Amino acid sequence: MDKLQIALAGNPNSGKTTVYNALTGANQYVGNWPGVTVERKSGAAKQDKNLGIHDLPGIYSLSPYTPEEIVARDYILGQHAQAIMNIVDATNLERNLYLTTQLMETGLPIVVALNMMDAVKKQGRQINLEHLAYGLGVTVVGMSALRGTGVNEALTKTVKIAHKHDEEMHYPIYDRRLEVALADISDLLGEQIAAHQKRWYAIKVFERDEAVLTTVAFTTAQRAEFEEITAITEKIFSEDAESIIVNERYNFIEKIIQLAVNDGDGIQFTLSDKIDRIVTNRILALPIFIVAMWLVYYISIQTVGTIGTDWVNDTLFGTVIPDTAQHYLHVWGVAPWLQSLILDGVIAGCGAVLGFVPQIFVLFICLGILEDTGYMSRIAFVMDRLFRRFGMSGKSFIPMLIATGCGVPGVMASRTIENVKDRRITIMVTTFMPCSAKLPIIALIAGAFFPANSWVAPSAYFIGIGAIILSGIALKKTRMLAGDVAPFIMELPSYHLPKWSNVLRYAFSRAMSFIKRAGTIIFVLNILIWFLSSYNFMLQTVAADKSILADFGKLLAPIFAPLGWGHWKAAVATLTGLVAKETVVGTFGVLYHNSGEVSNNGREIWGHLATDFSALSAYSFLVFNLLCAPCFAAIGAIHREMGALKWTLIAIGYQCGLAYCVSLLIYQFGRLVLEHHVPNLETLLAVLIAGGLVYAIVKRPIKVNQPELTTLN
Repeated sequence: MDKLQIALAGNPNSGKTTVYNALTGANQYVGNWPGVTVERKSGAAKQDKNLGIHDLPGIYSLSPYTPEEIVARDYILGQHAQAIMNIVDATNLERNLYLTTQLMETGLPIVVALNMMDAVKKQGRQINLEHLAYGLGVTVVGMSALRGTGVNEALTKTVKIAHKHDEEMHYPIYDRRLEVALADISDLLGEQIAAHQKRWYAIKVFERDEAVLTTVAFTTAQRAEFEEITAITEKIFSEDAESIIVNERYNFIEKIIQLAVNDGDGIQFTLSDKIDRIVTNRILALPIFIVAMWLVYYISIQTVGTIGTDWVNDTLFGTVIPDTAQHYLHVWGVAPWLQSLILDGVIAGCGAVLGFVPQIFVLFICLGILEDTGYMSRIAFVMDRLFRRFGMSGKSFIPMLIATGCGVPGVMASRTIENVKDRRITIMVTTFMPCSAKLPIIALIAGAFFPANSWVAPSAYFIGIGAIILSGIALKKTRMLAGDVAPFIMELPSYHLPKWSNVLRYAFSRAMSFIKRAGTIIFVLNILIWFLSSYNFMLQTVAADKSILADFGKLLAPIFAPLGWGHWKAAVATLTGLVAKETVVGTFGVLYHNSGEVSNNGREIWGHLATDFSALSAYSFLVFNLLCAPCFAAIGAIHREMGALKWTLIAIGYQCGLAYCVSLLIYQFGRLVLEHHVPNLETLLAVLIAGGLVYAIVKRPIKVNQPELTTLN
């Protein structure tokens, strides 16, 4: 017996992911759809392991304008699923039913799962499910995914209709004049299209959908007749074909809502509406966001997360693991060089990185709460208002938000931006956001040099946003990237209490991803660093400052001297950060342990750092590593999304150049203001760079005629 496949489809923020998690539990896996970098979630239903559940990307329509829409459209039309469960946000019925009409037209059996019915009740509205089902001609089930009510019923009814695929399908019926045109086109489609899909193809042919017209081998005569039917109908309606379809869908939806929805005395303002009056207020929105992010970093870096990190550093990797390992290595008579490799290379290096796992876990619990409650959607809305003033769209904030977890999916998420110039700018600046791999660097510098200052850690986040905004202004004024800003439309979900299983799953997956990197890339790199820092070119055991690594680092160190950290250990740590940003801390763990003056204890590493850095130079080091080119994996993602080596080199060059300039300004001007240093040539260089950056921001923009809507390739 073949496994039955059910597709979950719906608008973003309709509760689809919550439904998917409720249906599959732990029986799920995540990957990418073939040929694209859009996340694919599939799993087996908890109640029946032979029932496959597929979570399609959140979309607003089946028009092939974004990768998500293309994935959903191809999956549905490819008959990969036997039925669709359409998750609909009942609090925003009109907007959500637009996708429902298109799903019905595909010919697949469909059940409309009306989610958030509890929120509808709080609004003072009533939705008659029987009337709605009668008007649509499909099965309708009311539910609340967050409360877990109605979800299993919706699945049961979806499975039931999946076995009745051959029954007569119901489609939305439009204006009689349009129906005549669609009937004529359906007749012309002939045997090329399956009977149950003719309705959908007829509408797409009427709309002159190029994806359909080029995919299906229509004859020249067919194309001519299609065009004639469409042109005549356009004259009758005095509108273009696409507008006719859109208007007819909304006319149909309006009749359905009149039939099924009773607003009583009018829609009452919900708690979400009242909160949004403050949270999205033009004046208060940004200060609230700043305080929220300060609180997130204060909890994860300064307080709760630090308790766990202190235990891992001081106890687990400070005494338990190294003492146990040293005891057994001695008992087993392991060679001294191998003991050094294990203790000084592997345990010291990986321990220095893994010590930050508690802080990362707490950070993503906080971010998961903000996302699950619906607050992060408001931030994208608020940021659109801010970004648009500086030549960028709020769509750019979504990849940047994703990049706080990892720069690779953040860069990939830029594919949802249609305008190629906006997309290139987003790719160039997305990795300025501090990802989880950069968190250990932030925590290290904040703990070692600013333990009493709760603003240093969140300042890394705000520096990233500042670099993004100012870069957007400057890059939009260049000839290659000038153009109009793409529009940004999104739904704001109602606020609700976070579902802790979702939040913990999110935080756990991020922490495990970090640990896996420490167990692979960082493990191998730490061994290499240990070897290069323990031997010279004659393969003789030497002190770290006379090693191969030291010789190489001393060649690079003068480049960073104007930034305040022109010593070989900092130069080497920065270079290894290109492999993976976590290795910056791991490199310090290996190098400072080899000095013989410290143990594996993280706090002792903090103290040793103070001999090589001042507070100002340490902050300069932090900023450089936040803004410079990301890890190799993210650079690879940039190359794939840019589609050209030229643009990849431009992006990497811009990131490294900006990081160098900003760090130089921080250190040189900081010395003047805080240390009362006498100006010199490096100070003059900082003044010239500051002038150049200001000019790039304030100069007049270049006028262009049309924004590009082509692909990058």
